Amino acid sequence: MSTDHIRNFSIIAHIDHGKSTLADRLMQRTGAVSDREFHDQMLDTMELERERGITIKASAVTMNYKHEGRSFMLNLIDTPGHVDFNYEVSRALAACEGALLVVDASQGVEAQTVANAHLAMDSGLEIIPVLNKIDLPGAQPDVVAEEIEHILGIKKGECFSVSAKTGAGVDELLEAIVTLLPPPQDQSHLPPAALIFDSHYDDYRGVICYVRMFSGSLEVGQKILMMAARRRYTITDLGKFSPHMTHVDKLETGEVGYVIAAVRQLSEVTIGDTITDENTPAQKPLPGYKKPMQMVFSDFYPSVTTDFTRLRAAFDKLALNDSSFTFVPQSSPALGFGFRCGFLGLLHMEIIQERLERENDIDVVQTAPTVSYEVLTHAGEVIRIDSPSQLPDPSHIQELREPFVKLEIITPSDCIGDIMKLAEQRRCTLQNTDYISALRVMLDYKAPLAEIVYDFYDLLKGATHGYATMDYELIGFEASNLAKIEFLVNKIPVDALSIIVHRDNAEQRGRKMLIRLRRAIPRHQFEVPLQVAIGGKIIARETIKAFRKDVTAKLYGGDVTRKMKVLKRQKEGKKRMKSIGSVNIPQEAFMTILDNSD
Repeated sequence: MSTDHIRNFSIIAHIDHGKSTLADRLMQRTGAVSDREFHDQMLDTMELERERGITIKASAVTMNYKHEGRSFMLNLIDTPGHVDFNYEVSRALAACEGALLVVDASQGVEAQTVANAHLAMDSGLEIIPVLNKIDLPGAQPDVVAEEIEHILGIKKGECFSVSAKTGAGVDELLEAIVTLLPPPQDQSHLPPAALIFDSHYDDYRGVICYVRMFSGSLEVGQKILMMAARRRYTITDLGKFSPHMTHVDKLETGEVGYVIAAVRQLSEVTIGDTITDENTPAQKPLPGYKKPMQMVFSDFYPSVTTDFTRLRAAFDKLALNDSSFTFVPQSSPALGFGFRCGFLGLLHMEIIQERLERENDIDVVQTAPTVSYEVLTHAGEVIRIDSPSQLPDPSHIQELREPFVKLEIITPSDCIGDIMKLAEQRRCTLQNTDYISALRVMLDYKAPLAEIVYDFYDLLKGATHGYATMDYELIGFEASNLAKIEFLVNKIPVDALSIIVHRDNAEQRGRKMLIRLRRAIPRHQFEVPLQVAIGGKIIARETIKAFRKDVTAKLYGGDVTRKMKVLKRQKEGKKRMKSIGSVNIPQEAFMTILDNSD
């Protein structure tokens, strides 16, 4: 098919603004899926996506559409809306020439709407603004169109009003996709170059690569070269998603599909790599993707030590399907061998943990998440650390830097006071206030990531009755007055419990967390001392009392010295047990240290 008849586009929006429902309606109108096969959220194939009602992975589908007697191929990539999956959105946009920016006509422009729109603009994509949910009683399409013009500079007259639920306006939107979005460049005369924008592992067929053809063509049986990995393979299968995997003999310039080449080693496929012909390769690889920067780190240990090998294999598969997730081996005296894992945010971490347990049936113990820091040593060297246990000796540290983010909050204007109070408690600095309409305002803050990454969003929702939304992006590392809090359980430091906090509230926070830790760790047969230390100095202690068995119950009558001897032996036994006994630390104990509330 000529590239003039191909349109590659993505759907981007804030979470829950109707991206997946609009994709369903487009597939129905173009006949990509029959009424018998259809079910809601066709592209959300993961069990977790359907349970939570959110999109986690970008999905691709090819549709055929007839317009004025001409047949068009529409390649749609549906993207997630949550801030933690921003990297999925950026990857999808690199494979497109246009984007549908969906905005809920009753909710208006939200924080992630702005972030995703800027991503599309930076990628040079043509944007079609879509006002969704116009069938709702509270819909205000005119007001929301003005918000789009005010914030994003897109003229309100260019907006399309649709209802993805009822199908109203979808036909007009399909015509706009064909007439307003640009076709791919015709580079069919050049050597093949296909961008890998996603992949997953199949036990029977090996690695399945999702690709967008930028030049040339690929055929079944062709010998190919992975340009970054420098690996050579033979294509065993090609196809498109319509929406199920459908075999084709050839993928041509501008098309989106999948490539299977019997790749068995997970490490040999890199997201952003270029597939080309082995004999007539492309002159240079496609630009690929900027490497994602992990923001949150946590240790994962198998609850059964023999599961370590299974855990590594499971992480390999997850990393292939999600290139923004990283892991490196880690060992802890308290928890044994495990992995230090990096995530883009807390929801990302939660999803990985659930996928790990569901898809691979592995129970894990997870430590409290932390952010990464930079250390400037006296030797002038800058070290990046993602765990408090990696912090060098204080005598070597000249400066300790923490990550700061640009935080955008969109909220009803009557909630500004509560938000400012919350932001002040978390060391956030107000940079700008912009009234986007008579009733809604956008606040720009400079905020330390460590203060907002755990429970800030929940508190924000609580302070605004659920109406506020937020988005953040990293702006860099800055020096702060930080201190490391260490916890000693039975006089042994537990690295997995240590955290880095601001020195002004380090002592108060350490004492509060110690009390929570005492409640979370169960009683043992011996007395367990808990201590908290800052800079090597013990500042507080709590004691978990031992279970005490009534060893004198079986004694009756006789002299009191009989009882005293038995009690003395019990005391000596508990003293010996304390010196050699190990303390069982449950999962809840690691999570208690995150709680910032009073």
